[in-house]
Amino acid sequence: MSTTGKKGRFSVKILLRLFCLTGILFLSGCHLEKEPVAAPKEGRYLVYYLNGSGVNLIPRVYETEKTDPLALSDELMEQLRYVPKDLECQTALGDKAVFRESRLDAGVLSLYFDVSYVNMKPEQEILCRAALARTLTQIPGVDYISIYCGDQPLMDGQGNPVGAVSASDFILNTSNVNSYEKTELKLYFADKTGTKLISETREVVHNINTSMEQLIVEQLLAGPAEEGHLAVLPSDCKILSISVTDNVCYINFDSSFLKMEHPVNEYLPIYAIVSSLAEMTSITRVQIMVNGSQDVMFRDVVSLNQTFELNHEYIQEE
Repeated sequence: MSTTGKKGRFSVKILLRLFCLTGILFLSGCHLEKEPVAAPKEGRYLVYYLNGSGVNLIPRVYETEKTDPLALSDELMEQLRYVPKDLECQTALGDKAVFRESRLDAGVLSLYFDVSYVNMKPEQEILCRAALARTLTQIPGVDYISIYCGDQPLMDGQGNPVGAVSASDFILNTSNVNSYEKTELKLYFADKTGTKLISETREVVHNINTSMEQLIVEQLLAGPAEEGHLAVLPSDCKILSISVTDNVCYINFDSSFLKMEHPVNEYLPIYAIVSSLAEMTSITRVQIMVNGSQDVMFRDVVSLNQTFELNHEYIQEE
């Protein structure tokens, strides 16, 4: 197994504690009295679905006579896609991820989806990855799964390959019940004309150790979810650091921040950050840097050598 794969599995162990969000993983949302038990040698497998609120994985017993690993993986993938009518749950794959094929080599089952897989929200994708791993690694001869989007390996939030993951990478216990929480954010993106900011409200499951400032900027980078809203920041832009002193938020981006291609007003990316932070925190001013420097002209118009305050002129009246 590659070093990258090991790092990917280690990061997943940290991130995947969101399963402890409600404290009881197998008893909410679906009417299961007790946790079912798998018996692969007898053809009995557990297929994992999302509960009604979409924050926990729920197992359901599925029986089959197939024994060939690839044929069995295809059958279980089919079960993952469609929730039984008598189960009040939802598929972890969502309605955007299109599965193409699987390949098995040296204990690693590679799952190939089309590029729409990456359109899932981060918290949904982690749950999806967990459902895939916990379902498919029950197959004898399958020790790990590896996910591909198109022909490219799945990348994490820092642009590194996630690598191969196993069921044990996804921690399912209640020892860290308070590690994650759900927060409602009010974020600002560009309207369809690209001249005004328009608000968008979304619920986000996040680690309580992540600062609100970091969370807000990460969600702005993830882009809008509502139709007619335009992104204000490049999706491949990386946050190098965020700090707060005396209600001033200092944000250091990499050079991708300067590569905004969407046709929006030059000031909207700046004030989308300011407005979103001011909405949810005590931040009153924002200083933006690129690779540690504030002596930068953004889109040849806006000097970053200053702090920015809330400006209602750019916000569309609701």
